[in-house]
Amino acid sequence: MNTHLEVLEAEVMQLPAADKSHLLERLIATLDTDPEYERAWEAVADRREAKLDAGLVAAVPLEEAMQRLRARLAARAA
Repeated sequence: MNTHLEVLEAEVMQLPAADKSHLLERLIATLDTDPEYERAWEAVADRREAKLDAGLVAAVPLEEAMQRLRARLAARAA
């Protein structure tokens, strides 16, 4: 690791957790720049939105969705 990067890393480690999280999200966003990948996710989002708009599926509150996911993961781990 070069000295500049080491200094930058040390500075980042001094940030509050919320700032580190924000920075991490921004850095990760710069890595996800594959146009084909982005188009594929956009298509998934568009299909899901169309199903919601058409009333084919119902929206689920985030907390309920997370509970369902945790239960599924716990069942697989058992």
